[in-house]
Amino acid sequence: MTPSTAPLKLPLSTEDLDAINTHLKLLSPEEILRWAIERIPGLHQTTAFGLTGLVAIDMLSKITTSPPPTIFLDTLYHFPETYELVDVVKAHYNIPVIVYKPEGCATREAFELKYGERFWERDEAAYDYAVKVEPARRAYSELGVKAVITGRRASQGGARASLQPLEVDETGLLKLNPLFAWTFGFVDWYIKGNDVPHNKLLEQGYRSVGDWHSTVKSGEGDEGERAGRWAGREEKTECGLHEDYFKMKATQQS
Repeated sequence: MTPSTAPLKLPLSTEDLDAINTHLKLLSPEEILRWAIERIPGLHQTTAFGLTGLVAIDMLSKITTSPPPTIFLDTLYHFPETYELVDVVKAHYNIPVIVYKPEGCATREAFELKYGERFWERDEAAYDYAVKVEPARRAYSELGVKAVITGRRASQGGARASLQPLEVDETGLLKLNPLFAWTFGFVDWYIKGNDVPHNKLLEQGYRSVGDWHSTVKSGEGDEGERAGRWAGREEKTECGLHEDYFKMKATQQS
């Protein structure tokens, strides 16, 4: 594919998407991000402030003085350390963070009044939809989002094993995965080498941090990159944001 600075014409055809990925696979993460800033309209970053998302934020800070807007989906069940990290990142990089919460729920108490306590135990797919999918789609509609930068990597396994640099989901949203080919070792090297702020829980035995009710410290010998997420649910590898809700429901009920 011949490099171009012309904005992409959306929606992309399968042929165009394949050609773009052939081109992007040859680039470094920084080059992929530069390409995206130049060519993708309505580009934003969605992040839960995991390590890969933080690497992307740091790279963007060095690539451009006007990085894509950052969206944080507040499930209301993040660890206190995660909320602390959000404030640290905002100050460190001098960037605004646009926060979206479950519809009509400004607090955890309001959420539990609406859905009941421990909603995730009664209907996990519906919980994922309420705290991640619906807020994300509302954010994308209100902010005019056409594409999002994600922190997904192929080495994280599960549904991500065959990850491409650029994907299109069932709604037509473009998902850019600039660090798709990086292993955890590369991410860790970058974080340490560039003094990137990160979650304090990672120094306490956690490998990947999500909601406090579904995240535990990884066990001895458990070296999976997302070890400790959704403990006891080996078949679950995604929070719902990167899965189709109705497929999740069908799988859960089968």
